[in-house]
Amino acid sequence: MLIDWNAFTPWHALLGGALVGAAAALFVLLSGRIAGISGVLGGLLRPAKGDVAWRAAFVIGLIVAPFIYLLFGSPPRPRIDADFGALVLAGLLVGVGTRYGAGCTSGHGVCGLSRLSPRSLVATAAFMATGFATVFAIRHLLKF
Repeated sequence: MLIDWNAFTPWHALLGGALVGAAAALFVLLSGRIAGISGVLGGLLRPAKGDVAWRAAFVIGLIVAPFIYLLFGSPPRPRIDADFGALVLAGLLVGVGTRYGAGCTSGHGVCGLSRLSPRSLVATAAFMATGFATVFAIRHLLKF
């Protein structure tokens, strides 16, 4: 994959990152809860009394938000260089990694690092290192 420098929008990326950070900070400040997606969704799969409504609203917001975006602009056209089987395998591996890592990239990388969690620092470093190694192996050693 190559970066199209003519279409690169660092200000949009910066604004998006700031919005994600602000939303995570407001969520923890106002509710005392962490906005890690795997934890939010996991809580829906094993519900506790009085804990379902906010989790359902959170997940519904994740699903509805892209449709709201479509009202104001056209979606970006991603280019995915993988077949369906590879995507399914990747999704399963992410799910397994989320369970072993006690959280997902959003939970550790955004929410955990902002709370200065040592566990999240180690987890995020492991996510990044594994991603770098995987891309290197697939692109340069296996030549896909």
